[in-house]
Amino acid sequence: MKVCVFGAGAIGGHLAVRMADGGAEVSVVARGAQLAAIRERGLRAHGVGFDVTVHPAASSDPADFGPQDVVFVTTKAPALPSVAATIAPLLKPETPVVFVMNGIPWWYFHAEGSARDGARLPRIDPDNAVWNAVGPQRAIGGVVYSACTVVEPGVIHATNKINRLVVGEPDNRISARIEALAEPLRRGGFVVDVTDRIRDEIWTKLMLNLTSGCLCIPAVSAPKYVYPEPAVQEALRRITAEGAAIAHAVGCSPKIDPDAQIAFGLQSNHKPSIVQDLELGRPMEIDAMFDAPLQLARMTGVATPTLDLLVSLAKVRARTAGLY
Repeated sequence: MKVCVFGAGAIGGHLAVRMADGGAEVSVVARGAQLAAIRERGLRAHGVGFDVTVHPAASSDPADFGPQDVVFVTTKAPALPSVAATIAPLLKPETPVVFVMNGIPWWYFHAEGSARDGARLPRIDPDNAVWNAVGPQRAIGGVVYSACTVVEPGVIHATNKINRLVVGEPDNRISARIEALAEPLRRGGFVVDVTDRIRDEIWTKLMLNLTSGCLCIPAVSAPKYVYPEPAVQEALRRITAEGAAIAHAVGCSPKIDPDAQIAFGLQSNHKPSIVQDLELGRPMEIDAMFDAPLQLARMTGVATPTLDLLVSLAKVRARTAGLY
């Protein structure tokens, strides 16, 4: 199986290593120091119980690789216009594209089955660039649980003992193409679950992003330094209640346990990815993770006073840093 990972940062690089270790013919789209390191020394991922180095083909230009059997897009949401502009050489007529990204995805209302079916999200996909370049029929949803950091160019550390990817079709079918693309990852040691309710999984992960991101951005700190404050814990409970109300209003039933989130956060020294972006001067995923849920709240008439305040403050912080 020929697999291209478009965006070989922390998550994308980790997935690429696992798939190559599982027998896939892997190529990666990377840039800068990460690209130079992969070309020179290969791509290494290590964590609890594994330390693997592979040598995938690497380039900043997808046209160098030709058509693929599967493409994984693991960039941050602000990079989607660039993906749309350059992904075409990777695509055969039936190539599926797995979007392993945080937040509400651009394809969210494709084959959704309600009166909103086919609606577009212009803040996430300006001018329908990805919709037109990739096509929603190719899209597969991906939700990843793997706390990863690029500790030096070409080297990724994974904190989690269990690294897990959940994949699902927008129309909720359990398809042959999903089962096929899961196999190299499973052979490489990644846990892959196939779901017939991918939007529930998107919301479950999104609730973690909403709470940790909104609460940790002001302090530019990991949860373990923020969550001990009683007022922060109360805000987390309000965020989860408002997020759950939005999810239910659009027909989803995410798994939400604020007590478990607080308990986990009190032990977590891993900064949320959006906080890492703030510190490193990278564009922040405000629209996909924070603004899109509020758009859905306005669409469905759900009141979100706590999220309105915290998202507004996050936007101000991101704009002040020139990252939004």
